Amino acid sequence: MKRTIVAEPDDLSSEWERNAPGWVKWARAPGHDSYWRFHRDAFLELLPPPGRLTLDIGCGEGRLLRDLMALGHRVVGVDASPHLVDAARSADPSSDLRLADAASLPFPDGHADLAIAFMSLQDIEDAEGAIAEIARVLEPGGRLCLAVVHPLGSAGTFVDHGKGDSPFVIEGSYMSRFRYRDDLERDGLAVRFESEHRPLGWYTEALANAGFLIERLREVSVPDSAIHAPRDRRWQRLPLFLHVRALRP
Repeated sequence: MKRTIVAEPDDLSSEWERNAPGWVKWARAPGHDSYWRFHRDAFLELLPPPGRLTLDIGCGEGRLLRDLMALGHRVVGVDASPHLVDAARSADPSSDLRLADAASLPFPDGHADLAIAFMSLQDIEDAEGAIAEIARVLEPGGRLCLAVVHPLGSAGTFVDHGKGDSPFVIEGSYMSRFRYRDDLERDGLAVRFESEHRPLGWYTEALANAGFLIERLREVSVPDSAIHAPRDRRWQRLPLFLHVRALRP
């Protein structure tokens, strides 16, 4: 992995539209990334049972949306990337998809009882606005379940990605927000992620400001079952993902 700090960033939706073709190939290679190896299953444990309506905010090419449908959720997917919405629709023409900004959702107040933001808030320019919009479109008693790259992981990086005991270094400020870019290549596939680092306290304050009450907060590391090489064990020393379930009173 190569990480670059982006000094003069473009808006995140434009970056994701540019990088969408590579992401679709990466995401749809079975067993290729953490989603298939363990992340999906760890996240699904956080969700309440299927209810009236689930909104998948930042649904991307739709792999989680399709899994939710298979589990009995009635799902509407939302994404700001035309390429990703088209890819999700081509994978399952029966899926209900909307091209929209997460900070301006095309739904009335109290429209759903569950909202999911799986690995999307770090890639949304106005994430605070998106969290407020999610609160608006959830009914009282509804829940938001979210996953992001753990802020430790977005703040720093390992000195040597090939070693399980490599030191982890934060060269800048964990407390500051900044844009970063990760370029990954593996097994003939390449993908670019461009995201914004925000400290853990930013997420908890944004949720509180939108009126949410946090019910669960999990720091997710790589389980033994997902270790394919000794270097993978570096992510057993630090959390790789942050999962939160929050109630809209």
